[in-house]
Amino acid sequence: MKEIPNYELNIERIEPPCWWTGMVTPLQLMIYGENVGSYALESVNSNVTIGEIYPADSPNYLFADIEISPAAEAGLYEFILKKDGRSISFKYEILERSEKSALRKSYDSSDVIYLIMPDRFARGANNQEVPTDIAEAEDRTDALGRHGGNLQGIIDHLNYLEQLGVTTLWITPFQLDNEHKASYHGYACADYYQTDPRYGNNELYRQLVEKAHKKGLKVIMDVVLNHCGMAHWWMKDLPFKNWVHIRQKDITSTYRLVSIIDPNLSSEDMKRTIDGWFDKNMPDIGLEYPFVLQYFIQVYVWWMEWAGLDGLRVDTFPYNDKYAAAKWTKALKEEYPNINIVAECWHSSPAIVSYWDGKKVNPDGYCSNLPSIMDFPLQEAINAGLKDPRSEWDAGMNLIYEAVAHDFLYTDPRSLMIFLDNHDIPRFDDNVEGNIGKIKAGFTMLATMRGIPQIYYGTEFGFRSNNLAAGDSGHRIDFPGGWNDDKKDFFAGKGLSPEERDIYEHARKLFNWRRNSEAVHYGNTMHFLPDGATYCYFRYTADNSVMIFINASEKPVAIDWERFVERTRGYRKGIDIISGNQIEIGVEYVVEPRTNMVIEFQNTGQ
Repeated sequence: MKEIPNYELNIERIEPPCWWTGMVTPLQLMIYGENVGSYALESVNSNVTIGEIYPADSPNYLFADIEISPAAEAGLYEFILKKDGRSISFKYEILERSEKSALRKSYDSSDVIYLIMPDRFARGANNQEVPTDIAEAEDRTDALGRHGGNLQGIIDHLNYLEQLGVTTLWITPFQLDNEHKASYHGYACADYYQTDPRYGNNELYRQLVEKAHKKGLKVIMDVVLNHCGMAHWWMKDLPFKNWVHIRQKDITSTYRLVSIIDPNLSSEDMKRTIDGWFDKNMPDIGLEYPFVLQYFIQVYVWWMEWAGLDGLRVDTFPYNDKYAAAKWTKALKEEYPNINIVAECWHSSPAIVSYWDGKKVNPDGYCSNLPSIMDFPLQEAINAGLKDPRSEWDAGMNLIYEAVAHDFLYTDPRSLMIFLDNHDIPRFDDNVEGNIGKIKAGFTMLATMRGIPQIYYGTEFGFRSNNLAAGDSGHRIDFPGGWNDDKKDFFAGKGLSPEERDIYEHARKLFNWRRNSEAVHYGNTMHFLPDGATYCYFRYTADNSVMIFINASEKPVAIDWERFVERTRGYRKGIDIISGNQIEIGVEYVVEPRTNMVIEFQNTGQ
């Protein structure tokens, strides 16, 4: 894509900045400039014509539907704005769509996702000039400040990620966030079409995706539909009064997700949940209004096409108008039929989370169209069950068992994203207080349970928060070795404690083995009622079977082979992936305290 040219006089922005031939998504240009809404718009070329033209509430915007003929070729197309005998021309670029772009393969349960906050991961050489109007300078001593990680830092460590067994990168928002404080997280966008110059530029982001693909790694983009930042350029001059939700009081959301789906709800309670601002510096987007919805459909279609992305993750999905959010998802799926979109639907109840399962229609008729959702109930159960592994029904392995038992609520539990921790919650290793056995058990479950596993950067070393009382900023810590002056370099394996190396090797072994396990990727699950502080489950297909045995107790436990004959029948021997030992069914095998086994059975044909 060429740089947006100087449009002369009053045109400051045109979004999207370019488009493609052969797209399903209709194109609606947003033209911004002084009094541009009072101009007429004409096209010079008959292959790219003007449909409807819409003035906005602000006189400085013009919205125009653009119709691209199937005969249109890639190139620059001229448009003319006219008013009172005066003409202003500009050129808009239409690019040629890549072959088979619409049919790209996305991520699924055969993948392992690695979650990166770029500001905290690694700092590479950045030749991008940072404009003077960027609000927040780098200050690595400030827990809430910018620490200097960037896109080049991720590129520099793609080898590390590949070796860990990762197949997909989820990078938190990289677009410009220009808040004066705590802008490092990126969730308060100031320009949806611009990479934050502290991270690099749009071309560097595309290079990151291309280089990741050459390593066999996919890249998914973090999507924020619900809110922008107060520093977004349009906040000084909104196109329409309803572009964001403006309320005179109680502007903060209730965050009560249940109010959105409650059949007995108060409409005012629901309205406050979805129209209230997520934060005082994060204006709530009016996604339900057609111009806003079309804008956000185009934003993420544009990034998918521009960068060659492999999928999306949606932040705070339920806090949008749910019908508009479903239309957004449907539109992305129409453009990319095979695309996976995983949404954050954060609640402890699987019944509430499953409401957003896009493969089913709920009793109220609602369908989100989402291919995947994040499994917070399982995350909470694993954390609680390992933290307190007592054998009572309301503790330990029973919590994990019951979370999995709720799989009947989902159309396909294998489509769920599963995780131990992420950037919005305390680190898993804080929860289990650095206990190596518990951390390993967590990784064993993450690598083998149904669903799409996601690793939070650094958890593979047992990262713990710098300051639990500091909230998010306390656990969003810098990756050792990501900066030239770091005393330790975990990317290179330098400065690791024996415990950190032990956790890493356990995770690396499991996730690299997982690459080739059809039973874990796509198999069914059968689990057995926990016995004390032990939990056993199988992942299996017609030809493969994997047995996972978790001993979270303080004593050794012998495997009761007779209890599991329902799933071991037809097999004689297997290999414990963790130890490398050969296991023979029926022979006594003792699982040591706080250890676990992953036994891949071999069909000998006997």
